[in-house]
Amino acid sequence: MTPNLPQSVVVHPLVLLSAVDHYNRVAKDTNKRVVGILLGSSSKGVVDVTNSYAVPFEEDESNPNIWFVDHNFHENMWSMFKKVNARENVIGWYSTGPKIRPADLEINELVRRYTPNPVLVIIDVQPKDIGIPTQAYMAVEELSADTGSSALQFQHLPSTIGALEAEEVGVEHLLRDVKDTSVSTLTNQIGDKVSSLKSLINHLQEMSVYLDRVVKGELPVNHTIIAHLQDIFNLLPNLSVDHLVRSFAVKTNDALLVVYLSSLVRAVIALHSLIINKRQNREAERKEESGNTDEKEKEKENKDKETTADSDKDKAKAADTKGKGKETKK
Repeated sequence: MTPNLPQSVVVHPLVLLSAVDHYNRVAKDTNKRVVGILLGSSSKGVVDVTNSYAVPFEEDESNPNIWFVDHNFHENMWSMFKKVNARENVIGWYSTGPKIRPADLEINELVRRYTPNPVLVIIDVQPKDIGIPTQAYMAVEELSADTGSSALQFQHLPSTIGALEAEEVGVEHLLRDVKDTSVSTLTNQIGDKVSSLKSLINHLQEMSVYLDRVVKGELPVNHTIIAHLQDIFNLLPNLSVDHLVRSFAVKTNDALLVVYLSSLVRAVIALHSLIINKRQNREAERKEESGNTDEKEKEKENKDKETTADSDKDKAKAADTKGKGKETKK
């Protein structure tokens, strides 16, 4: 690959969000795909995809060679985006695939009018496998071994997800609404480890399928891929060494000991809190009982005072009536 051609693609989170929003607005719950234009910059073989916008696209399901892209809409949108940020240029186009279609080479030639080496980024808006939801390609001329004629073919480019500091802050705010805050950090770490292992299994299976097809003669031998695979296997540790096995056992035992001690401490603290809670409840009940008895005694005293006052009044009335009767007799 020559130095002036793209060698890798970096996709920013804003592009992924725009593509997913485009798909949900236009082709959700259908077999259709959506197409848009990628904006960004290219430097030293690295294509930095920082922005994108949707383009009206129609495709005949029965005949995929019949398609329509509104390039007038694209030119108007591109002129407006250029006024906002002149540093961003047209660097390619995206599709929600999820695979390469027969008309993609023709669409790529249409985009070539605006950039000499356009890249195609297929964004999987409904990923089923664990991994990066993007696949990047570039059209290159390849000679046919049978006819000797050249034809354009898509060549795979390595793609990564990259973000600026401001984009990382925005993504973290979005993930706060997605993540379950009630789940502990240990559960999240275990889930991440499981996801990584599943992704590793998928890649190993892909490597196994590739090697099987090479052995059967279905694919030609690519010495670059074979060299990368050999490097991967050379970097694998030898787990049959006694020293390494002992080190793993010691580290695992240390980790389990910490977990065991943490569980004991947690249990002791829980029992201590339970005892303190019971004591507090008992004291509260005693205070309530003593308060009730004091109130009852006060009520009795008030009643006794009322009864004595009533009896005194009755005696006074009786004395008055007797004195009035003696006066009348006289």
